[in-house]
Amino acid sequence: MKTSGNTILITGGGSGIGRALAERFHDAGNTVIIAGRRRAALEQAVSGRTNMHAIELDVDSDAGVADFAQRLLAEHPAINVLINNAGIMRFEDLAHRRDLGDAEATITTNLLGPIRLINALVDHLTAMPDAAIVNVTSGLAFVPMTAAPTYNATKAAIHSYTVALREVLRGKVEVIELAPPAVQTSLTPGQETRPGYVPLTAFIDEVMALFGEQPTPEEILVERVKFLRNAEAEGRFDATLKQLNAFADEARTA
Repeated sequence: MKTSGNTILITGGGSGIGRALAERFHDAGNTVIIAGRRRAALEQAVSGRTNMHAIELDVDSDAGVADFAQRLLAEHPAINVLINNAGIMRFEDLAHRRDLGDAEATITTNLLGPIRLINALVDHLTAMPDAAIVNVTSGLAFVPMTAAPTYNATKAAIHSYTVALREVLRGKVEVIELAPPAVQTSLTPGQETRPGYVPLTAFIDEVMALFGEQPTPEEILVERVKFLRNAEAEGRFDATLKQLNAFADEARTA
């Protein structure tokens, strides 16, 4: 994937990893469009940045995504890179019967959202030079955190979807997976300052260095996430599962 001269759409670009990626890619000489539900956050993110634009996006319906894609391509027909970053994490207690609203919302945003957006834009992207799709998953796609089971499941599903998509679009669109470790963002309450999580700036520094490699890795994996990504292949899945969840429990109660 080339790192400059693109027109890039980043979902969830109003905060956290999405906003940091938007700023870095914009600084590198790309036109960047950020999309999300919160108009105020989007406007704040693009303030003072020429060639950085904001469009509201709600992935709750296929019709809404199709309408968004039509508006996007009318305003920015040069778009050649899609970064599916938007996501939510909700804590759930599997030991008791519960309302499934959080699970359903997580599936809609984290799984159906990227699938719908890829579907809406794939014909356009396959016709563009230097096209790429980047799907943001998580280290938890590979070793689950038991407090967020639906989140883990959606990220594992997007990992699998990305593998299939890469094979189908090989030679037409570059398909890349970005799997973060635990990063200091506002994904969950208190996470922005949670001890033991990777500072956002340090994470983005490493990510952008990996994007700059030629050829671009099919999986963008910072050093901290390899502990999870490689756990099963290295024969330490069960031990890693216990270690991860002990760390997560301690970090949330610190």
